[in-house]
Amino acid sequence: MFSSAQSTTTNILRGAEIITSGLSIFATSKNNNANKTVIDQVCIKNKLTERITFKIYGVSDATQDDIKKELVIPVDGKECFLNLPKGVYTYEVILSNKEIYRKGEYHFKEDVVIAVKSE
Repeated sequence: MFSSAQSTTTNILRGAEIITSGLSIFATSKNNNANKTVIDQVCIKNKLTERITFKIYGVSDATQDDIKKELVIPVDGKECFLNLPKGVYTYEVILSNKEIYRKGEYHFKEDVVIAVKSE
């Protein structure tokens, strides 16, 4: 009997990079999402041992408006931004002691779940 792996080595290595980065992103694609100017929801899961604040700053692709939003997420909690305009956003994950845990940039173009976890 012969069996083959469902994932290529490249996919496995890329998955390992995401897992070890401390910020995992799971996109859920929808067929009709290409024509929309807003994303139904962007959810953040907190897998750290303390409360976090997740801030995003960006510019809407469609209207060029400045967007600033913030979520406070308890331990093992999940919070979502609803109807977020598509665009490139800078994000910050801030710990309860006001220290910046993670900072970066992400192009939000579809529904996504981001898991913040320790490295």
